[in-house]
Amino acid sequence: MASLHDELRAGVRSLCARFDNDYWRASDEARAYPHEFVDALTQAGYLACLIPEEYGGMGLGIREASVILEEINRSGANSAACHAQMYTMGTVLRHGSEEQKRRFLPGIASGELRLQAFAVTEPDAGSDTTRIRTFAERRGHRYVVTGQKVFISRVRQSDLMILLARTTPLDEVEKRTGGLSVFIVDLRGAGDALRVKPIDTMINHESCEVFFDGVEVPAANRIGDEGRGFRYIMSGMNAERILLASESVGDGLYFVDRASEYARSRHVFDRPIGANQGVQFPIADAYMDVRAAAAVRDQAARDFDAGETRGDGPNMAKYLASRAAWKAANAAMDAFGGWGMAAEYGIERKFREARLYLIAPVANNLVLSHVATHVLGMPRSF
Repeated sequence: MASLHDELRAGVRSLCARFDNDYWRASDEARAYPHEFVDALTQAGYLACLIPEEYGGMGLGIREASVILEEINRSGANSAACHAQMYTMGTVLRHGSEEQKRRFLPGIASGELRLQAFAVTEPDAGSDTTRIRTFAERRGHRYVVTGQKVFISRVRQSDLMILLARTTPLDEVEKRTGGLSVFIVDLRGAGDALRVKPIDTMINHESCEVFFDGVEVPAANRIGDEGRGFRYIMSGMNAERILLASESVGDGLYFVDRASEYARSRHVFDRPIGANQGVQFPIADAYMDVRAAAAVRDQAARDFDAGETRGDGPNMAKYLASRAAWKAANAAMDAFGGWGMAAEYGIERKFREARLYLIAPVANNLVLSHVATHVLGMPRSF
């Protein structure tokens, strides 16, 4: 397995070398979607790594997908431009029907179809997913969707969307997690019934508000049984936590790599700044945190690939990796000093990007709550 991972790292590193800091700086400044980069990853097969070979993919696991995303971010690139095509597979592969897989996966694997949108969050529900209001009403052989989603990334670059919506009102279900269903929405035929409003954020993330005004979805596009979507979507969320933890590990290593090299080569007062403990110790401290987070991520990925459905490992991996990356980001910014703020060096862009995963896709305080309640058995705090 080590040789496969080494091969993946080398291949990704070689591909990313074609998209240097100038490419990402220009993309960031223009708030442009990196189509060329995403197309290159697609053509190389990396975005289809989780899709089984029978549908045109690589047939690999979350562990291998983690290696790919980690290496992308370590190179200085930003896998957020396309990572959803990986983590949505947690829902589609585990709970989608054979007919759905044969209908969608070959096109996704080849790049003919893009599945980059994962629509769960709503403005009034926030992190309380059970209180979403977007409703899919069954009408014969179709569902009609009305409602609103927020912070839905890459919807303008997607052909398909994974959507979580209520199919039974909250006040009519026994458990809050009941009455939710998951759909594959074909955005190409939505027309005026779907409205997308971009959100201007501190990073180039293509986040949008999405308004559904009678969007029709064939019943054949519902994943699994009606009303059991919360359990299905958790497979996607657990995959998402592991893969985003991998991006944070990659970010952390990027900062450590850059800061270490700069500390070795930058001379002030006739000596390298890395000879000063005040410079080298924070970088070393951050590196150890990144390595520890990577170990937790590795275990979570192995468990997920073995069929584990609990969210403990994925959530802890995301928490630890995002904190480690942020520590490394600050160590790098301190090492570079004023040049860390200069766009040409790339540190400030990655600094902004690394900050996101402290609050998304789940706030770290909610991870602490999950561990306290579901792992340590303490009373629920809210």
